Amino acid sequence: MPTTETGGFTLQTESLGALHWVGIIAALVSAAIHLLLGVRMFPSGMGISFILAGLGFLGAIGLVLIAYRRRTVYAVGIPFVLVQIVLWYVVNFANGSKAFPGDIGTFGAIDKIAQLVLLGVLIALLRS
Repeated sequence: MPTTETGGFTLQTESLGALHWVGIIAALVSAAIHLLLGVRMFPSGMGISFILAGLGFLGAIGLVLIAYRRRTVYAVGIPFVLVQIVLWYVVNFANGSKAFPGDIGTFGAIDKIAQLVLLGVLIALLRS
């Protein structure tokens, strides 16, 4: 059943295509990594920022699932993901002690691949 009531909100998945689901999966991957790393670093400022970023991804997924201003979510998602990518590079490589690409790490690689996929999906959805 594509439409489901959830506490006053209605999931509207019937209008979601394959591209939407790819984006949702990519956002879930990035959210999970951010929340995991955030919990590990909590209560530092970096840990809190990771938790907030993870919640941002989950919130956007929720908005897409209930069909709340999807085009706006796509438009806001593009700079959100771009900032995530740029900050990751600046913190870890430009201003950090790590060498790019040798010190990316498993979580970093998975997260950035998911974010690049998500970025492509958001651009494609916004243009359609």
